[in-house]
Amino acid sequence: MEPDRLRKVLERVSSGELSAADGLEQLRNLPFEDIGFAKIDHHRALRNGIPEVVLADGKTPGQVAEIALRLREADSDILITRLAPAAAGAVREAVPEITYHELARVAVHRKDPKPRADAGDILVVAAGTSDLSVAEEAAITAEYMGNPVERVYDVGVAGIHRLFAHRELLLKANVLIVVAGMEGALPSVVGGLVDRPVIAVPTSVGYGASFGGLAALLGMLNSCAAGITVVNIDNGFGAGVAAGLINRG
Repeated sequence: MEPDRLRKVLERVSSGELSAADGLEQLRNLPFEDIGFAKIDHHRALRNGIPEVVLADGKTPGQVAEIALRLREADSDILITRLAPAAAGAVREAVPEITYHELARVAVHRKDPKPRADAGDILVVAAGTSDLSVAEEAAITAEYMGNPVERVYDVGVAGIHRLFAHRELLLKANVLIVVAGMEGALPSVVGGLVDRPVIAVPTSVGYGASFGGLAALLGMLNSCAAGITVVNIDNGFGAGVAAGLINRG
């Protein structure tokens, strides 16, 4: 349950518009709802500022669809990550208004899709087209949290002049998420150009010696540019949440 909805329930009980019994009924699934195979944390938005997010990996399509339906019945926003196209149909059947982004493997439903009026821009920068799945996961997650998000894609260090063509956007952003595979050099370059937080995301894109993203991860952790924070390999979701929380500051 989001803070605004809880506040409204309490205000209606306080004013006498809603009986204590009816108010209790609306709050009955706090702090979580046990549906056997999952305990849905309806209280998470109150604690963490973002509703529980569903990781679809390892769950059956039916399980993911059931969790999405329970979140919708609780009037919660919904974000499902790592959702395979084959399972997206079951989720859409349970929650028809949900939007599926196949490239990012993310499904989203927000009651109010507009960005927050007080939010600065988050810029997602991706080194190559092969990094776009992770970059879009980060961008959609940040948008889900109510942030305006801009994107600059295919600007890796192999053609660094492509990045410099977007210098104005780099300098305007409040937080930057920089996604790269291979040797993972792009966040260091961006970090040397801006005075804002840079969240680096290594991807598993690369040839044999990239070791499934380990080379990019180590390169980013060893960056000489100040102000860079690194998330795990392919963790666009984690980068999007971190950027969203920083942007609330």
